[in-house]
Amino acid sequence: MLLSQIRKPDGSIAVVAREGKEAYEVKGAASVHALALHCAETPGLDLKSHIAALGFGAAVDLDRAYGEGRILPPITHPDPAHLHVTGTGLTHLGSAATRDAMHQKAAAAEETLTDSMKMFRMGLENGKPANGSAGVQPEWFYKGNGTCVVAPGGDLASPLFAEDAGEEPELAGIYVIGGDGTPFRVGFALSNEFSDHVMERRNYLYLAHSKLRPSSFGPEIRIGALPQDVRGTSRIRRGAQVIFEKPFLSGEANMSHSIANLEHHHFKYALFRQPGDVHVHMFGTATLSFADGVTTEPGDRFEISAPGFGLPLHNGLAIDSRADDRKRVAVHAL
Repeated sequence: MLLSQIRKPDGSIAVVAREGKEAYEVKGAASVHALALHCAETPGLDLKSHIAALGFGAAVDLDRAYGEGRILPPITHPDPAHLHVTGTGLTHLGSAATRDAMHQKAAAAEETLTDSMKMFRMGLENGKPANGSAGVQPEWFYKGNGTCVVAPGGDLASPLFAEDAGEEPELAGIYVIGGDGTPFRVGFALSNEFSDHVMERRNYLYLAHSKLRPSSFGPEIRIGALPQDVRGTSRIRRGAQVIFEKPFLSGEANMSHSIANLEHHHFKYALFRQPGDVHVHMFGTATLSFADGVTTEPGDRFEISAPGFGLPLHNGLAIDSRADDRKRVAVHAL
């Protein structure tokens, strides 16, 4: 089942569910957040069963809604400060060629390895622990809260001080926190973990700065388990021309960490187990247009798609003229 949220022509919000091509409004559903929290607070109740019990209303043309700019992020929080966007890196093996190259580098002498390669090797060695134990920690980063989330179809606004504005095609886990602090996974969605790769490459200690950018996910959440092998496509369009197109791989068959290990190392912090909160956690990628020498421009369009995850995720690239560090931000004393 795939879940999404749209703004109806009258301005109200509808939760939309579909299996196959037909999409319908979910009766009595105020939001995906409300649906998920109800299930989290009702022992033994899963989303599919809850939605089936509520029943279906009017049919929805999702393609038309997308074209009209009425697709919303597939989960939101009434207070955007309680939606957390985070991610992990150095988690994916990439293509066969990339995988071989990474393995060869990771096999080098310890003293010759960069910190990034050391962390990648740690994941290879203990990112998928057996018997339910905790494995090695991944690289982790914070992207922002709900105010940095851009709806599918919207523009990702890069600040004026950015040195790069590049896509990262990833899968994201979508979570809500139950009343007793238990994390519940709603499902998985396509995501664009938009980043500044030039800044990051300048010095790896700038990683935190490079990730503080808008991001987008959806348009639909896939309910249920993540397939072991996910094969999607990342494209960049410039006008009528496709200037970049490449497959991206995800799912645990293409990762050095298990999903359970990545989830553990995020939710082990009590900070991230606050009742009612929403988490969008991006799992990483091995496919970047930046790595192929592409320099994006305002007006470019990013497109991320994968079979089984619903509609493609489309976003444009714009410049946020409000975010300019050429003039120092003045802090005023009270």
